[in-house]
Amino acid sequence: MRRRIVLLLATGLGLGLSPFASGTAGTLPGVVIVLAMSGLAPIWQVVSALAMVGLAVPICHAAEAIYEKKDDGRIVADEYLTFPLCVLWLPWPEHLWLLGLAFVTHRLLDIIKPPPARQLQELKGGVGIVVDDLVSSLYALALNHAVWWAVRRLFQ
Repeated sequence: MRRRIVLLLATGLGLGLSPFASGTAGTLPGVVIVLAMSGLAPIWQVVSALAMVGLAVPICHAAEAIYEKKDDGRIVADEYLTFPLCVLWLPWPEHLWLLGLAFVTHRLLDIIKPPPARQLQELKGGVGIVVDDLVSSLYALALNHAVWWAVRRLFQ
């Protein structure tokens, strides 16, 4: 039973089993999580996002042990549980395009893995699986805020 629960969570309810772009498909539960968090005060959004990153580590660690493969592509809990970081302090409920921007930047920066993300994924276990996504998500958050700032300046 524990194995099933771990794999269900690790694969994003099975979306990570997608034969094409499993990371992108696996990020979709993150969108649902962000929608559910939208009513929370900003501080609780931050606390929740950080808690999800912390939760991703043991889930990914356990799934990696089950699959017996380093950062197996079917494991997408690192994708969807770090996605909420990408929208912190952005007014996306009023400007829905920001949620789409966050999805694209999250995926793009996870694929590119700018330094030190690529180097950090070499860490062992769940930490290695999650930390590169954490760093990439923080880069995406900064980029999303820069785009939001630029758009506001252009249209004021």
